[in-house]
Amino acid sequence: MELQNCINYLLTTAQHEVFQTFSAGLTQFNITPGQYGVLSCLWQNGSCTPKEIAQILRLENSTISGVLDRMQKRGLIDRVVDPNDRRSVRVVPTEEGSSLKDDVLRLIDELNAEILSGFTAEQRSTLLSCLQQISKLDTQV
Repeated sequence: MELQNCINYLLTTAQHEVFQTFSAGLTQFNITPGQYGVLSCLWQNGSCTPKEIAQILRLENSTISGVLDRMQKRGLIDRVVDPNDRRSVRVVPTEEGSSLKDDVLRLIDELNAEILSGFTAEQRSTLLSCLQQISKLDTQV
């Protein structure tokens, strides 16, 4: 099989292009695509354990720990003791992290539209469905 027809190659190069587009766009908020993922989890859930965030984002616990460290130093999140289980830590967005929500979500919508602009509505739907199937995701995007 030629490299240009290999699904791994195609997904890797497509992901690289999308990552570069999102990275460039998110620089105005001084966050990375990975940090956006964490903030999105928190915006949707209010608070999460580091393990929950890692599971949602499909990252290793050790990877998410470094991301959370950088975000806490930047003032985007705090780690607080879970009032229901003092052995557990929950991650919450700070006021600064919460204040980014509307502008960042608007940008994410714009970036998604930009990336998918060359596709018809049917193609977009099919692409998203296929990617969800490959990712074994149960939810619709």
